[in-house]
Amino acid sequence: MSDNSLFSAGIKRRDFLRLTAGLTAMMGLPVSMSSKVAEAATADNRPPVIWLHFQECTGCSESLIRSGHPDTASLILDLISLDYHETLMIGSGYQAEESLHNSMKNNWGKYILVVEGAVPLAENGVYCKVAGKTAQDSLKEVAEGAAMVINIGTCSSFGGVQAAAPNPTKAVSAASLVKDKPVINVPGCPPSPYNLLAVILYYLTLKKLPKLDQLNRPEFAYGRRIHEHCERRPHFDAGRFAEQFGDEGHTLGYCLYRLGCKGPVTFANCSTQRFNDVGVWPVAMGHPCIGCTEPDVMFHTSIYDRVQIHEVTPPDFYPNANPSKRGKGADPLTTAVVGMFAGAGIGASAMMAKKLPKEGEDEEDQA
Repeated sequence: MSDNSLFSAGIKRRDFLRLTAGLTAMMGLPVSMSSKVAEAATADNRPPVIWLHFQECTGCSESLIRSGHPDTASLILDLISLDYHETLMIGSGYQAEESLHNSMKNNWGKYILVVEGAVPLAENGVYCKVAGKTAQDSLKEVAEGAAMVINIGTCSSFGGVQAAAPNPTKAVSAASLVKDKPVINVPGCPPSPYNLLAVILYYLTLKKLPKLDQLNRPEFAYGRRIHEHCERRPHFDAGRFAEQFGDEGHTLGYCLYRLGCKGPVTFANCSTQRFNDVGVWPVAMGHPCIGCTEPDVMFHTSIYDRVQIHEVTPPDFYPNANPSKRGKGADPLTTAVVGMFAGAGIGASAMMAKKLPKEGEDEEDQA
């Protein structure tokens, strides 16, 4: 992809450079690498991509094609050679299958496989078939010649809603079925399209996979808890909580923990990256985080159940800023109360909460 093709796609040079600089920082690379990221984004050696759909709602593809500022859909589609995508491709039937098999034959061992959706195993996979083949057979066939597999969304990464109890189709994640290829999970319902873009750019720039966590998620996007960067975190620390939807605390933007927010146990960059290119995300709009990037949270716990908080928080005797709720901080039955008395010198300022010792550190190490 050349600079001219960028401009013809409606992407302004300034917006493009701003985007690549932001993605460079997002990936944890030094600012000096931004020029190399830009070079990789405009190179002509586009990697071939085969995108398979199984049990899903197509929301991950929808979030991609509806992104903008700049037009991320055009950028991603220009970064890669999208040889097969059942939703976006013009061809169908025989033409579609021919495109799939030609891409596999001509790019064996080089193409990137992107999987969207869970894979049903019940009754020999009868619940999801494309071109007469089960999802499991299609995945096995296409993954065999792939250089790497990217599972986009929670369904392909962890099973998603299809794998929730009682799971009548015996759905499993695509990630659990691929054993002999590099696998990257980009979960979310849907995930930010910029996380997918960053993974592709990282691979094109450095010719290797980004550092992954224990769930095969790129650490640059899933390395921190949402709770750590939530704009409502000061209300949590001060003991100000919304008790019901529409009450005064909810109207004033108080913490949504007591309404079931899963932010304290959810690793993702939603609170910093946000969505729709206008700076929104569920918590900012007044809805608790539902933990959609975690395999054992979304669809496996009630949306309004409180999660246990393990990191140290300001103690319950910390003066409450809400006089009507005096003395009530985070619910001690659902938080790690052992940390409440860790520092007798933790005092009168909410800022001091940030100076609490991390796991494995002494307070002297923090001084």
